[in-house]
Amino acid sequence: MDYAAHEYPHGKDAVDGISVAKLLGQNPECVFKTLVTKGVNGSYFVFVVPVAEELDLKKAAKSVGEKSVEMIHVKDILKVTGYIRGGCSPIGMKKQYPTVFHESCLNNPNIIVSAGKIGYQIDLDPQTLIEFTKGKCADIIK
Repeated sequence: MDYAAHEYPHGKDAVDGISVAKLLGQNPECVFKTLVTKGVNGSYFVFVVPVAEELDLKKAAKSVGEKSVEMIHVKDILKVTGYIRGGCSPIGMKKQYPTVFHESCLNNPNIIVSAGKIGYQIDLDPQTLIEFTKGKCADIIK
């Protein structure tokens, strides 16, 4: 899988995605954040959306065939994903959860997502990332 690695200056705490895009000198439309939700049946789902956008929980639930989904609690992120808040990546979670990317990712030759640690991002072809995560695309933002 072809990719480029990016690093940005940071402290111990997560930096919001728009700030990450600025630190990397990138258009926020190309930088995506990884969000983890839990469905009413107890299953976990991963949603990857542009950093300047907000996940629409109703659209997200519909995209995975759930009645509803809610964001997992910050205290559960490490236990569920293996990552800390601000370092969550769609690649390499403890388990492979159903993953949905906002359809706008396909408008970019490359997108940037967390590399699994605060301060580190990877830049790669969205189709490759979708295939690697066994993901799909849908309209999942407000």
